[in-house]
Amino acid sequence: MTNTTINTTPAGSDVLADADTLSWTLIRVAAGLTLVPHGAQKLFGWFGGYGLNGTGQFFEEALGLAPGILFAGAAGLTEFAGGLFLALGLLTRLSAAAVVTLMAYAAFAVHLGNGFFWTDGGFEYPLLWGVVALAIAIRGGGKLSVDHKIGWKF
Repeated sequence: MTNTTINTTPAGSDVLADADTLSWTLIRVAAGLTLVPHGAQKLFGWFGGYGLNGTGQFFEEALGLAPGILFAGAAGLTEFAGGLFLALGLLTRLSAAAVVTLMAYAAFAVHLGNGFFWTDGGFEYPLLWGVVALAIAIRGGGKLSVDHKIGWKF
C-alpha cells in the first residue's frame, strides 16, 4: 500500500511545502521593500522625506537623540540597506535583528505615548514591522534567499 497525501501532486511535488517556501519569500521581500522608502526619506529626502540633515534635526530636537545626524543616519541605513538585504535574503538574520532593534525603539520610545493606532502616530506600525522582522530573524531567509544559495546562516 502506498502512502499518498492530498497535498502531493502526481509529479511528487509537495504543494504545501512549495507554498510555504513562496509565502515566506513573499513576506520577507514585502517587509524589506516596505522599509526601503522609509530609509530613503531619512537618508536622501526622497518620497517627501527631510533627508539626513532635516531628519537629524528632528531626531535631536524632538527625540533628544544627539548627535541627531548620526542617529538619523543609523535609522535610515537600517531601513534602506537593511530593507534591501531582507528583500534579497542577504545577511538576513543580522539585517532583521537591526530592524527589530530600530522598530522596538520607535514603538516604545517614540510612538507609545500616542496610543496604538498609526493614524494617530501610535505604535501599531513599528510594532507590526518589528514582529515581522523578529520572525525573519528567527527563521532566516529561507530557501529562496541569497544566504541559502551561498550557504550562509545569517
